[in-house]
Amino acid sequence: MPDAAAPAAAEMSTAEMIRLCKEHTLYTWSAGNAVDPLPIARAGGVYIYTPEGKRILDFNAQLMSVLIGHQHPKVIAAMKKQLDELIFVYPQTATLPRARLARLLAEVVPGMQSFFFTLGGAEANENAIKLARQYTGRHKIISRYRSYHGGTNLTMQLTGDPRRWSSEPGAPGVVRVMDPTPYQFSFGTTDAERCDNHLRYLEEVIEYENPKAIAAMIVETVTGTNGVLVPPAGWFPKLRALLDKHGILLICDEVMAGMGRTGKMMAYEHFGITPDLVTMAKGLTSSYFPLGAVGMRKELHDFFQTNVFWGGLTYNSHPVGMATAEAVIRVMIDEGMIENAARLQGLMRSEMDRLQARHPSVAEGRCIGLFGMMDVRRNAKGDPIAPYNGSHPAMGKLAKFFKDEGLFTFVRWSSFTCNPPLCITDEQLLEGFAIIDRGLDITDAAFEG
Repeated sequence: MPDAAAPAAAEMSTAEMIRLCKEHTLYTWSAGNAVDPLPIARAGGVYIYTPEGKRILDFNAQLMSVLIGHQHPKVIAAMKKQLDELIFVYPQTATLPRARLARLLAEVVPGMQSFFFTLGGAEANENAIKLARQYTGRHKIISRYRSYHGGTNLTMQLTGDPRRWSSEPGAPGVVRVMDPTPYQFSFGTTDAERCDNHLRYLEEVIEYENPKAIAAMIVETVTGTNGVLVPPAGWFPKLRALLDKHGILLICDEVMAGMGRTGKMMAYEHFGITPDLVTMAKGLTSSYFPLGAVGMRKELHDFFQTNVFWGGLTYNSHPVGMATAEAVIRVMIDEGMIENAARLQGLMRSEMDRLQARHPSVAEGRCIGLFGMMDVRRNAKGDPIAPYNGSHPAMGKLAKFFKDEGLFTFVRWSSFTCNPPLCITDEQLLEGFAIIDRGLDITDAAFEG
């Protein structure tokens, strides 16, 4: 993939650009005065660039979303072509890009008959809940504490992590449960123990909540920002059987884990199950254009052929979004990026193991495909360096070191992410871990050993 083009003459200074952004826009999840925005002028491949030309390795694919890398010429060409042909029509139309993308998704997303298109992951999850409630005639939804499902009123309540607190009280009908791997409580030390004990606990909760009132359970197939947690072996098939027993639908949120990130097109392919509904966004267009989607099995599709789906969006099936997603998926498949993610899992795993052996402050690293996270500990007992929803000065210093050394990733609580674009090479992946290696000297100095 070609590198980013040379920067054009600056319209304004970097300082003025930052000032105007802070003065006239709000930043997400932040108090404005505390924001120190990263100035970016251009991007290409796995790198982003400041206006002054500093190169930064994108080790988080921005929001775990630029899966094919930045500025891919084939996708840009497809977007330009669509702009010349048809930019927008209302949702009750048939268009070529809508038809092509729907056909392609039905081919590559296992078990899904049809798709409802949105503008992002939160809207996809919101509409998945609408579909489940209307299909079942039930209203309760089970979600998990170690989860993030979006920033709308409803999806904030589906979310288990502390970002939901400020939105409470929110949409009713959500029942949250612990995960097979909670932060502190343990369902056991082996996969078999965690699987069986968690599902026994979950079935008891279902009984308390009245199974006939529960429409669906929504799970991140592989938990994202709250841990990059792969479920215990055997958990998903047994979960599927438990939910089927009570007529409860399974919704897999693959906004982050899907579209090749884990080394398969959809993460649920690893676990031998097919959900009733699956949500996707982020990598669906590699974030080149806002788009999300809800995939549904044939039973749900057929139901809504004779029953009204009470949901709609002005930008549903936006032609530019459709064309962008088709081009992104074609690039991902044609250039072997999903296979690259699967192949590089071994290299990421070996680098995480190397850093854990070298640095006493490293608790562990986890990855599936190119979906990774590393945890930092405070002491030999394994206590996290920062408390739940808290911080530690050493983690702040680590974040600054990464930024100064040209590595873009997210540092949160006691962890940092390792989620590069799927087009990354062995050498570029090692480049990222070399920076991490040097940075971990900071947390080693804070280790109480």
